Amino acid sequence: MVFLSYRADTVAIQTTRGGILTHLPSPSQALCHCTDCKKITGSAYSTNIVIPSEGFEVTSGKPKSWKKKADSGESIETFFCGDCGTTMWRETPTFGDNKAFKVGVLDTLSGFNDAKPDLELYAPQRASWLQPVAGATQLKGMPGSEEV
Repeated sequence: MVFLSYRADTVAIQTTRGGILTHLPSPSQALCHCTDCKKITGSAYSTNIVIPSEGFEVTSGKPKSWKKKADSGESIETFFCGDCGTTMWRETPTFGDNKAFKVGVLDTLSGFNDAKPDLELYAPQRASWLQPVAGATQLKGMPGSEEV
């Protein structure tokens, strides 16, 4: 069992079996339509909240992780609960000193509602039957890429 904490105004996050618990500050939000995010979520996209790494710590246990080369050429590391397999967050130099948490691990409906995306990554790879999120910036790739 792994427990995490974050020192800031927080929302609670826990895996399906309660193996990992964390608290996150008010984050920025992003949908990602890249192939990799589709595969790790088993969905048409991943919904993410992006938080600074400062103040974040694992307080008990140890999440498992795996790395691969991202489209940027940088490595990206995926952290997950070793008990239930839930993807918790990802880290890459492309994110700077931030972590991209998967919104699906939020405990409350208000957490989902508060995570309305303000950014869509890899928008050209969006499934044709999905509409862009109203008001969200549409990017061709990761932050720093061209707008669509």
